[in-house]
Amino acid sequence: MTDDTKPVESLLPYDRWTEDAMREVALRALDHAGAHGLPGDHHFYLTFRTDAPGVQIPGHLKARYPDEMTIVIQHQFWDLKVDRAAQTVSIGLSFGGVPAQLSIPIAAMTAFWDPHVRIGLRFGPVAEAEDDEGEAALPPAGDLPGEAAEATPAEPDAPAQVVSLDAFRRRPSRD
Repeated sequence: MTDDTKPVESLLPYDRWTEDAMREVALRALDHAGAHGLPGDHHFYLTFRTDAPGVQIPGHLKARYPDEMTIVIQHQFWDLKVDRAAQTVSIGLSFGGVPAQLSIPIAAMTAFWDPHVRIGLRFGPVAEAEDDEGEAALPPAGDLPGEAAEATPAEPDAPAQVVSLDAFRRRPSRD
């Protein structure tokens, strides 16, 4: 017997809600690091589209990474802030010893990875649609207070790569 039933089309935007929830996980991790520093061996790789509207990075970085860039938030960073009202993440980093301030729209983020705990998230484009209550996909919230920890990001040597979440899933051991 075959199952010839067609999948039911949802009238609820579950795909968008799931995408928003995954972005929120990354934003909370960034909020925490900005307010309290990075605990233990945690560090983050944040990949974003450099060609997305609103991205503000120095010209030499834009020239080197015209489409996509991955930053490492680990040893030297400052002023890490998630501004939900402006829908941006801002951070100060050094590239080859030269300090730079980056402003990344949340919509430009394509991946977030914390290799210490093997958590990887991959994002698609942010939907411009509003939910049924007329709110934006990521509602404004207060920033966490606190100082950023001092740390040094490693400058990527090669163009950024987005890694599938499947590569980081734990598989049960087969004994």
